[in-house]
Amino acid sequence: MSPSPSAPPVPAARSSPTAPSAPSASTAPSASTAPSAPIAATAPTRRLIYLHGFRSSAQSFKARLLDRRMQSLGLAERFVAPDLPPSPAVAMALVRQQIGPDRDDLLVGSSLGGCYATWLAERCGARAVLLNPAVHPARDLVGFVGEQTGYHDGQPFRFERHYLDELRTIEVESTPITDPQRYLLIAAKGDELLDWREMVARYPGARHRILDGSDHGMSDFADYLDEVLSFGGLV
Repeated sequence: MSPSPSAPPVPAARSSPTAPSAPSASTAPSASTAPSAPIAATAPTRRLIYLHGFRSSAQSFKARLLDRRMQSLGLAERFVAPDLPPSPAVAMALVRQQIGPDRDDLLVGSSLGGCYATWLAERCGARAVLLNPAVHPARDLVGFVGEQTGYHDGQPFRFERHYLDELRTIEVESTPITDPQRYLLIAAKGDELLDWREMVARYPGARHRILDGSDHGMSDFADYLDEVLSFGGLV
């Protein structure tokens, strides 16, 4: 449930930007110096938040492609790709507390990250693009309980049995989706790990792009970059 290790190399993804701090009381304008004319509201800054799959990382093939495309559009500072811990509950708490996605953002999730993106989108109202999403992750990952190794850094980690319960909770809490128009599903019939028909059934009424071939890692993802960004209003 993670990107194919044979996908073509692209430049490394950039780190998530640090949010600027709010001005201190000493630097904020006082009532006597504030302009009398109303200040125009600042337009929301839409971010692309990429959520990787099981055993993957922010250095995944798809994350790096998205990062490179965002750079080419002059939107490098709007790309966020966190490294998620093995615990689903901790991963979701990290994203909500440190990134804080809202309705103006675009969530893009691959495999297990698709399950996460759905749960987050149901809470914050963001749009979400799901790339071969894991729709029954607790069922599909039961055979992976125990010692595992990250694809990109080769570091060992342990996938605990109680993480399956956390995944069941996430699945239940995000089913059914409440606003299908906010979701774009890209599913590959050639996915060697997950069943594309289950993905379609999980997202009724959503926009569907079904690929006749491809694979779980979506090695042809470069062909769909602008469709993903367009769905989020970024291109």
